[in-house]
Amino acid sequence: MKKINIENIDDYIAGFPKSTQKLLKEIRAAIKKAAPQTEEAIKYGIPTFMLNGNLAHFGGYEHHIGFYPAPRAIEVFKKELSKYEGGKGTIQFPIDKPLPIGLIKKIVKFRVKEHLEKVKVKKKK
Repeated sequence: MKKINIENIDDYIAGFPKSTQKLLKEIRAAIKKAAPQTEEAIKYGIPTFMLNGNLAHFGGYEHHIGFYPAPRAIEVFKKELSKYEGGKGTIQFPIDKPLPIGLIKKIVKFRVKEHLEKVKVKKKK
């Protein structure tokens, strides 16, 4: 990635090769479609979608697109994610393969539901 002043997600994506930009735009669109009520930001130096806090992050790397939907989401979708590298709170989608857009949307919708339930609980207290 080129070193540029990153103020928004467009700036972030612009710093990558065209082939990676295409994937970053696809994951951004998938997240936005699954959670249109979110706000975009740059947090921790990577694109972030906010909904009463951090909902999901993504980032471009040399060999993969990182997707960070939080550990609980990864646990819930463990079976579907088993063919991807990752860790407790991260998934790595290889840049030489199509992104699993349907799965990304399912995970984001799960995160939205999870976030909205937390807000309801907090309001009741």
